[in-house]
Amino acid sequence: MKTLCNWRLDESGPNGLSLRIERRHLLRIEVLDHDLVRVRLLRDGVWRLDRSWSVAPQSDVPWEGRARDDLAGFSCPKILTDDATLETNHLRLTVMSPLALRWECRIEPDAPWRHLAEDRTTGAFMLGRRDNRVAHFMHRFPDERYFGLGEKAGPLERGGRRYEMRNLDALGYDARSTDPLYKHIPFSITERPGAGAMGLFYDNLSTCWFDLGNELDNYHAPFRSWRAEDGDLDLYLSWAPDVRGVVKRQAWLTGGTAFMPRWGLGYSASSMAYTDAPDAQEQMHGFLERLRTVEIPCDSFQMSSGYTSINGKRYVFNWNTAKFPDMAGLAADFAAEDVELIANIKPVMLDDHPKYAKAVEQGLFLNDSETGQSEVSAFWDGQGTHLDFTNPDTVRWWQDNVTTALLTQGIGSTWNDNNEYEVWDDGARAKGFGVPIEISQIRPLMGLLMTRASHGAQLAHAPDKRPYLISRCAAPGTQRYAQTWTGDNRTNWDTLRWNIPMGLGLSLSGFYNIGHDVGGFAGPRPEPELFLRWVQNGIFHPRFTIHSWNDDNTANEPWMYPEITAQVRDAIRLRYRLLPYLYTQLYRAVTEHEPILRPLFLDFPDDPACRDAQFEFMLGPDLLIASVIEQGAKTRQVYLPDWPGGWWQLDSARWHPGGQTLEIPVTLDSIPVFVRGGSVLPLSENTTRATPDKEGSRVLLVCPARGVGGTITSWVYDDDGIAQDALSGNHCLAAVKLTSGDAQPALDWTLSGRYAPGFGQVEIRSIDAQPLLVRGLPSASGQMHPYGGLRGAGK
Repeated sequence: MKTLCNWRLDESGPNGLSLRIERRHLLRIEVLDHDLVRVRLLRDGVWRLDRSWSVAPQSDVPWEGRARDDLAGFSCPKILTDDATLETNHLRLTVMSPLALRWECRIEPDAPWRHLAEDRTTGAFMLGRRDNRVAHFMHRFPDERYFGLGEKAGPLERGGRRYEMRNLDALGYDARSTDPLYKHIPFSITERPGAGAMGLFYDNLSTCWFDLGNELDNYHAPFRSWRAEDGDLDLYLSWAPDVRGVVKRQAWLTGGTAFMPRWGLGYSASSMAYTDAPDAQEQMHGFLERLRTVEIPCDSFQMSSGYTSINGKRYVFNWNTAKFPDMAGLAADFAAEDVELIANIKPVMLDDHPKYAKAVEQGLFLNDSETGQSEVSAFWDGQGTHLDFTNPDTVRWWQDNVTTALLTQGIGSTWNDNNEYEVWDDGARAKGFGVPIEISQIRPLMGLLMTRASHGAQLAHAPDKRPYLISRCAAPGTQRYAQTWTGDNRTNWDTLRWNIPMGLGLSLSGFYNIGHDVGGFAGPRPEPELFLRWVQNGIFHPRFTIHSWNDDNTANEPWMYPEITAQVRDAIRLRYRLLPYLYTQLYRAVTEHEPILRPLFLDFPDDPACRDAQFEFMLGPDLLIASVIEQGAKTRQVYLPDWPGGWWQLDSARWHPGGQTLEIPVTLDSIPVFVRGGSVLPLSENTTRATPDKEGSRVLLVCPARGVGGTITSWVYDDDGIAQDALSGNHCLAAVKLTSGDAQPALDWTLSGRYAPGFGQVEIRSIDAQPLLVRGLPSASGQMHPYGGLRGAGK
């Protein structure tokens, strides 16, 4: 590779600079907003790939991709520029010689500038001379902390290690060390004391590496780097006073979060053992029977790929009618129990698939780089060929099959699996919507477009309902269509522990609707204590799925160990009790880009003791989760952030001052949860399903701040759970205000939206059983109050 050193000013405009590099390349610096600047390096002045499928600040991108030169959705403010500097209200960039960029920041327009970041002055940008590699190097400062990069094993703080973005089916991975994994999320966050936080998003889908202090070189001061095998350097640098602001900006930049149906927050069952069994339909009927017998709520069932089998192999869109002699009847039985069916589908056809020859004839596959014929790669039990979702014919074929094989059979949702596209012929060709592209440049895009195709089919089949989808592989933008999870984890205590920071890393990278395979997917059957602790942790994640492929062919089920079934049931019922709060957090993720799962420092950035917490997390702004993740634990240490209103222990209703470490006793029954003082927690009692029509009574649990005064607003969101127009006013949004202080705590609320919740009235309950003043609302009887007495204008 060659280091780029020499530059001259090519153009200075109202919102950026263009530099001519080494007399042939072009470096464009554009201000997209006062806190968002884009740096583009164009080899010989042209794009290697002139489209993006990740950046979507305004609306979804066209199927063929968004033109990289398209600035729609950005404010592009006028800025101050000269030959080597540009300046916004918050950022100042200086071009240095040899070629390197220096960044400064400030919170207020008249505040002094603070040093934020700086490229490596001994070589910042490199391009391959005989290939299409590209690299960017920055100085690494000792006070920097690094986060992001999506789904990565090991500690939440990423410093001192190297990470690779290359999608793999990492079955049974080590949650402490395995790399790479399933997802391609080239976004990092840098936090510096006194300078806020910086996001670096490299919009490039080729295999790439982030080195955050693993590599040392005597000829350079400490540095960090991003290297890609192919493609363009198209860098979005965002800044905010804290990490939370950068996280929200990244979620916005890549199109936000899909608003899924409310039932998607219920317990979702699954196991390879059910659909792999010869009597699969009976196994699934048996599951429904046990749900009724054991009285455990459940909203969906994820059908693993065994339903497609022929002689033990998997054939997408094929139905094994020996295992499922009456699929329509089975779907009707699940619908009668209000349990949604979700079918596993794969984007690869084995070479002996009944539909393979026809698909080859239609040109639906990627093509081999040498022969020009359909490519062939290893897949599951044999050899298979990957569908090309940059071909409109393939998209139509896929959507037709999703519709006929699944949706019309009563299976309303899709689980888009095994979509990592392990095609290692880097020159394999995709149609590229009319402009052929090598797979090396877009491998993660295929999983994204597969999921989008499924989303389109579901929406066309049920246009009035919000689709529910899952995708295992993901690139930035996939979260616009689907929920995701951390793949096929290994069953052990280490995984339970280290999946927590793995999920937080995803959340910090703009992927909010996430979870883990509860109980562990691959390996031995979990022992009773491990299984219970996994359930007790899993209930606090947006995706709560018990899933397994145990070595002994057993299934992880809520009732698998009679001696702990009562505790498992209690944990799942707690999940359902929290549904109004969880659904509100999903609403805020969609409309405000607020993360659902958050490390403690995101909400308490000024508390030094929160900096290194990675096995505790916040669920929304008000719940601190301290799951028991140690085998045989008798106590659980938890640090309560320095919050003036203190913290309420949910199970005991004890109040604790913030800024201290507690060591609380735990038993197998214990699920340590703490509620932030000053918040109002919406709860649902006696709920059997996540759909609003099955909701029990509604409670507003008042948790006053102690020792401090003031008013804090909590939010409660409701709708019918499925309507497409919910965000257009067909909802009910409550602003619940709690005033705490020396006097009696006071509560009032206002409602907006045109949806009338079915519960009609709410119970106002104080966590410490102390009297409350409910202002402006008549009491119907005791603690029961009409919900809707203070309704604002619809919006």
